[in-house]
Amino acid sequence: MQERSRNGIPITVITSLPSYASIAQFVGGDLVAVESISAGNQEAHFVQPKPSYALKMNKADLFITTGLDLELWVPALLDKARNRNIMEGAIGYVSAATDVPMLEKPETNPDRALGDVHIYGNPHIHTSPVNAKIIAENILVGLKKVAPEHSATFTANYAAFCDRIDRSLFGEQLVEILGGEMLSKMLLSGALFEFLETKEYGGEKLIDKLGGWLQEALPLRGRKVICYHKDWSYFARDFGLEVVDYIEPKPGIPPTTKHVKEMIDKITSQKLQVLIVANYYEKNTPNMIAARTGIQAVFIPLDVGGEPGVNTYFDLIDYWIDKLNEAFAIQTGIIR
Repeated sequence: MQERSRNGIPITVITSLPSYASIAQFVGGDLVAVESISAGNQEAHFVQPKPSYALKMNKADLFITTGLDLELWVPALLDKARNRNIMEGAIGYVSAATDVPMLEKPETNPDRALGDVHIYGNPHIHTSPVNAKIIAENILVGLKKVAPEHSATFTANYAAFCDRIDRSLFGEQLVEILGGEMLSKMLLSGALFEFLETKEYGGEKLIDKLGGWLQEALPLRGRKVICYHKDWSYFARDFGLEVVDYIEPKPGIPPTTKHVKEMIDKITSQKLQVLIVANYYEKNTPNMIAARTGIQAVFIPLDVGGEPGVNTYFDLIDYWIDKLNEAFAIQTGIIR
C-alpha cells in the first residue's frame, strides 16, 4: 500500500453504499479511487453478488460497509474476493456504523416472523448528517491504516468535511458562535431547539441565527408523515418529523390488502399529507393510496446517485429537504 501510494497510484476504495463512497471521496481526496457496489436507486438489502464485484474487491485496498445486518450479501462477496486485507477485522475493512448511536434496537430477541428485523438497530445510518461525521471518522481511521504516510492529508480532509456538514446543517452563524460539536450533541439529545428558542447572543435570540438545512427544513418540524419502509428514522430524528406508520405491515414484508386499508383509514383520520417512499420500491401501492386519500406520495432516492444531479452526499440532503418541503407546500396550497 505504501509503495503504491508513493508511486502515485490511487488507493482503491470499494464501498457497499454510494453515500459511503461519496464521504470516502471527501476524506480521501485525490489520493483515492472510490467505487460503490450498490447503486443509489437500488435496494441495499438485496444486491446480487456478481463475479465483477468480487474482482473489484480483490484489488481493493479498503472496503467500507455498514457493518451491521443491512448488506447480508457482503460476507459471500468477501469470500469470493479472496482479499485477506479487506476481510472483517483486517486492516482494510471499515465498519461505517462504529460508534453511531443506533435507533430502534430490538428489546427482545428478534423473530424473523416479524419481518426484516435488524438485530443491532436501524441500519440506515447515512440519512442523518450528524451520523455522516461519525461515518467519515471511521473512514479516516481506515485510510490512515492502509496509507499512514498520508495521515495528515486525510485528517485535514476529514476536518473540512465535518466543518462543511456543520455549516450546511446549522448555518454559518451558529457554528461560529457555538461550534459544530456542541450543536450536534444538542441535536441528537433533542435539546437544540428549546436551547435556541430560549437563549440569546448579542441581544438576539439564537433561533434567529439558525441557518443551513435545519432552517430550510423548519416547515417539516413537527409534521406527521407515513413511510413505506423504516429507512428514514435518522433523518426524521434530525429534522423533527414524526413517522406515524409504515405501508409495509412489517419491515421487508410486502403490503397486504388488509394493512393497506388500515393505512388508508389512518391517513384519512389523521389527515396525513405526505408519504415518503424510497424510489426503488414499487410505485403502484403508494400511488393507489395517494389517489384514494389525497396524500402526496414523495418518491426520493435513499442514496447518492439515485436521481440525476444527486452526485454527492450534500446533494442528497438538499434533494430530500427540497422534495419534502415541496410536497407539504403543495398540500397546504402554497404551490398549486
